[in-house]
Amino acid sequence: MFCILALAGIFYSKTGVHPYVIAGNTKRSTMPSAKNVAQLQVVEEKVKKAKSVVFTNYEGLTVAQQTKLRAELKASGGEFLVAKNTLISRVFGKDELKKTLQGQTGVVFSYDDEVGGIKKVVEFAKKAEKPEIKVGFMGGKFLSLDEIKELAKLPSKLELIATLISRLQGPAYGLVNVLNANARNLVYALKALEKKKAQ
Repeated sequence: MFCILALAGIFYSKTGVHPYVIAGNTKRSTMPSAKNVAQLQVVEEKVKKAKSVVFTNYEGLTVAQQTKLRAELKASGGEFLVAKNTLISRVFGKDELKKTLQGQTGVVFSYDDEVGGIKKVVEFAKKAEKPEIKVGFMGGKFLSLDEIKELAKLPSKLELIATLISRLQGPAYGLVNVLNANARNLVYALKALEKKKAQ
């Protein structure tokens, strides 16, 4: 027994491979770590919360560019998250994203509306030529690059609200001026009438 343990120890010291793995007991190597489990839960929660998701390869983006992209996405109701490909594949399925999940994957989540994050990452990629946009996910289906670009042309929720407010303010402002003018005219007329009676 001592000889067997000694040989196992020598093998481990030279190869770095645990003897249990060689013996076929891979439970130790396949058990997910607590950190991976926590990260998986984070990704799952973000996917449930998001109205659309875009997968990118952020390789080549500098730290400054990543910081800028995160800030712009946050301002538009989105988020940029770097995640392990293995974790993403567990959430979305290996077959669907087999070709996409290569390299350094950055995920763009849109929370406020479907196109807010999409528009921002497409605009950013045009200027910086990074990140590389691969595929999207919205409404239970995957989106091609062409579909993502078409969605990026749509106005965001904030843009629609701003347009609506500007259109409503036009007639409303004119109506207020008319009402104010009528009120002023009435005051002038009453003062003139009062002055005439005094004479």
